[in-house]
Amino acid sequence: MIAILGLAAAAPAAQGQGYNPFQIGASGGIAFPTGDLGTTTDNGYNIAVVVGYKPQLLPVSVRAEAAYNSFGFTGGGGNINIPSFTGNVVYDLPLGVGFTPYAIGGVGLYRPSTGFNGVSSNNAENDFGWNIGGGIKLPLSTSFETFIEARYNSVSISGGGTASFVPVTVGILF
Repeated sequence: MIAILGLAAAAPAAQGQGYNPFQIGASGGIAFPTGDLGTTTDNGYNIAVVVGYKPQLLPVSVRAEAAYNSFGFTGGGGNINIPSFTGNVVYDLPLGVGFTPYAIGGVGLYRPSTGFNGVSSNNAENDFGWNIGGGIKLPLSTSFETFIEARYNSVSISGGGTASFVPVTVGILF
C-alpha cells in the first residue's frame, strides 16, 4: 500500500517536470529468413515506424508497430514481401549502467505476398503472427534514445505452414 501511495504521489511531480510518456520512432535493418522461408529466399531488409506509451515509473511499456520486410528469392526472379502491424509489450530490465536491456513480444497481422520480375501477385491475405525478442536501449539525451534489437517473427500462413524470420534492427525513439 505504501508503494502504491508513493507511486501516486510521484506521478504528478514527474509530470510537472515535463515527462512525456508517448513515444514515436523508426527503425531499420537486416532481416534473416529462417525455416522454410530461409530455404527459398536470401537475407532481406526491415523498416518500421513505432508509436508507444512508456509510463515513467513502470518497467513495462507498449508499442504499436507497422513494419515492412522484404526477401529476394534465392537465384533472383522475385521476392516475398511481409508487411505487418503488431502490438507489443516491452519489459525493461534496468541495470543502472547507462543502458537498458529489454525483452519484447507481441502479436499482430502479417500480409505476406510474392512478386515475380517486378509484378506483384494478388495472393496477399492477412495472417496471424507473433514475435518475441530482446534488445538494448541507449539514452542519448533526455528527449530521445536509440535501440538495437532482434526479434523472432512467426507467421501462420493461411494456405498451411509458417513463415519465420529474424530482423536485427537499429532505431530511435523520441
